[in-house]
Amino acid sequence: MVTSSPILPPIAEKRPSKRVVHGIALQDDYAWLRADNWQDVLRDGSTLPADIKTHLEQENRYADAQLAEGEHLRAVLFEELKGRIKADDSSVPSPDGPFDYYSRFRQGGQHRLFCRRPRGGGEETLLLDGDALAKGKSFFAFGGFAPSPDHRLIAWSCDENGSEFHTIRLLDTSKGVMLTDNVPDTEGEAVWLADGSGFYYVRLDENHRASSVWLHLLATPAGTDRLIYEEADAGMFVGLSQTQSRRLAVIDIHDHETSEVRVIRLEDGDSRVHLIAARQEGVQYEIEHRPLPDGKDQLLILTNFDDAEDFRIMTAPLATPAQASSTQASWSDLIPHKPGRYILDIVLLADWLVRLEREDGLPRIVIRSLSSGEEHAIDFAEEAYSLALDGGMEFATDRIRFVYSSMTTPAETYDYDMRSRERVLRKRQEVPSGHDPALYVTRRVFAPTADGESVPISLLYRKETALDGSAPLLLYGYGAYGLSMPAQFSTNALSLVDRGFVYAIAHIRGGTEKGWRWYREGKLAKKPNTFQDFIAAGSYLAERGFTARKRIVAHGGSAGGMLMGAVANLAPDLFGAIVAEVPFVDVLTTMLDDSLPLTPPEWPEWGNPIEDEAAFRTILSYSPVDNVAARPYPPILALAGLTDPRVTYWEPAKWVARLREKNPQGNPVIFKVNMDSGHGGASGRFERLKEVALVQAFALQRMGAA
Repeated sequence: MVTSSPILPPIAEKRPSKRVVHGIALQDDYAWLRADNWQDVLRDGSTLPADIKTHLEQENRYADAQLAEGEHLRAVLFEELKGRIKADDSSVPSPDGPFDYYSRFRQGGQHRLFCRRPRGGGEETLLLDGDALAKGKSFFAFGGFAPSPDHRLIAWSCDENGSEFHTIRLLDTSKGVMLTDNVPDTEGEAVWLADGSGFYYVRLDENHRASSVWLHLLATPAGTDRLIYEEADAGMFVGLSQTQSRRLAVIDIHDHETSEVRVIRLEDGDSRVHLIAARQEGVQYEIEHRPLPDGKDQLLILTNFDDAEDFRIMTAPLATPAQASSTQASWSDLIPHKPGRYILDIVLLADWLVRLEREDGLPRIVIRSLSSGEEHAIDFAEEAYSLALDGGMEFATDRIRFVYSSMTTPAETYDYDMRSRERVLRKRQEVPSGHDPALYVTRRVFAPTADGESVPISLLYRKETALDGSAPLLLYGYGAYGLSMPAQFSTNALSLVDRGFVYAIAHIRGGTEKGWRWYREGKLAKKPNTFQDFIAAGSYLAERGFTARKRIVAHGGSAGGMLMGAVANLAPDLFGAIVAEVPFVDVLTTMLDDSLPLTPPEWPEWGNPIEDEAAFRTILSYSPVDNVAARPYPPILALAGLTDPRVTYWEPAKWVARLREKNPQGNPVIFKVNMDSGHGGASGRFERLKEVALVQAFALQRMGAA
């Protein structure tokens, strides 16, 4: 039984702000919640204006009062969730030259310890102690970790306030001390020059945009770093990596539908940047590098060029420094496009090409010998499962690593010898408190939609759970950016399932579970398909007895939080409660503000409402804040982080204010802001579990399953 809090919900002051866009009058009474100095707030939450801080603190007090009755349940859940995590867990070591690198946790530690030992065994060297580095800080998260070519130095980075402004630092491994080199305001990753005299990195500008690549030379001030490449188009992201061969630094310039690659030879002291192929709207490509026996260089290219919607793999010669950039005319097919077979990723090794692909909704790994062209696939038995591919840290190897799990099977890490075809289990995820897969059922069902599609749904429940409509169900969804939601093992889900819940993932349009078309059908003008798919999934599960209407807790975060806001407006009577974590709910206002970090790069996903009236009207039709009305909403829990650069805190703050304004006597709308974190929530593996426990306690209490 959930009782009301004696503390009244905060009512945000109305300060009307009006404008006309494409002939339509827009009024925003809560625009003042967006701090004018938001760039400063990202770096230092204490700079938040006093009136906004007061309002958010009132929201937190109200949230604490509303959630107080679940305090004991949260504590029980937290201990339960914590009990499923191995206290001194460690990763499988990855060989790299003379060392095996790995990370581990100390007993009860919150943060990773990065370590290495001589290859094949020997005494451990503790390189980075996350617990010590995080001591006294309200937030700490590691970013990149990159050993220098001679393994003498480690370039590593961290974020100390949740804003994702990473500072790169250098560790001298021989002395165990930090060098004076500190490079602030980076994306976090470093790519070393071949001689170890410096590294490339991506710098974030004052608006948190990754827009430029720089070279830092050792023992020099960051202020003297050399600009290598700057992207003029604010609508493009800039990323940096290196090829598996470690011969090339790769500058990846992209938005959500177009990409362009430039490379730098890491042995080139002049840092000359070479364009691979000029960007063409809608054409995506990424490259890997293969040194050939004759001394020449070949590129392998994963691309959708020439209408290869589900991607193909092509080859091309790597131009010499004196040559101009190549064009797609020089590319040749190696793995042709096959509609319905979506190639997700490739790993190129000295003698092997490995690809991760998905067909009929399930992933598989395919191995190709580069010398003979012979291929074979690694087989898996379960009906629905998750697969992740890791090429490791080395190039000249016959082994790859992959991680397999299903909703009932804990993660298993395998090393696979591509020559002998032998797989060796290196690690099985331990659940210290115990887990018996035989007690659970995992299924894949398909929900029909009004327009003739079928939405895959992955299900997990205990064998004894009655499928007669009485069970509560948590329905999770995302549906954006082409990201698929894997049917993987989750120790966290067990706390709900063991209390009678059915746990469901709706693989809705906007992801790529059914190929690139599935993504294309859930973006831009077709974005409403995402919401209708989620509603269709919930309705189907209720009709088939897995649950019942009003017995469904809808759950999503970030773009999935926008999904939560949309379905709350479209089908509030389907859900018994809604949880929206860092929800992107003020879509129209954000997409009209090109000063925000992610707005221009996001236009290919949502549309540009500034220049395109049709896009404006489409976004206006579903933007959650703009479609709140006087209707009976279910109880809602919204979570946010003050220094979140991806979904700013004021989006859920405005949404909650509108919900309360339109429904002053409605179900509770609870808004909790972590004043010390960003998009990913609290830092530290156990602190994050407290937020999971909060969400689960809310779901259990609202469904009467506590």
